[in-house]
Amino acid sequence: MIGVALTSCMPMLMDTGGNCGSQASTMTIRGLALGEVELKDIGKLLWKEFRVAIIVGVTLAILNILRLVFINQFEVPVALSVGLALFMTVILAKALGCTLPILAKAVHLDPALMASPMITTIVDALSLFFLFTISSHFLGLAG
Repeated sequence: MIGVALTSCMPMLMDTGGNCGSQASTMTIRGLALGEVELKDIGKLLWKEFRVAIIVGVTLAILNILRLVFINQFEVPVALSVGLALFMTVILAKALGCTLPILAKAVHLDPALMASPMITTIVDALSLFFLFTISSHFLGLAG
């Protein structure tokens, strides 16, 4: 039953990560195109996106934990595992979304190459890694 519950959360987790990464990369690419963002700004941009990611990640995690427990009738440890994985996915997606376009520009590649498809693919894979690693340890599923 736990495997079915975790599997049913995979699309939500992956979509949220992809959306967060795409939004961060869009804003970064826009800043690069307008000359508002340069390689030296990467720390400032990461700090800004990290603060946004904390707010978004905590909000989404809490709302999803409540939804999973009260609407979907998941056990609390399962919902907490999904919530933590969601939080970590948002943090990762925002960080990759703002850094990959800048790094692409630094090596003279088109920053748009780092937009949605590449970021989404990386975030999708890592979000599943987070989900299954956290749930394995948190729920005692490790073999």
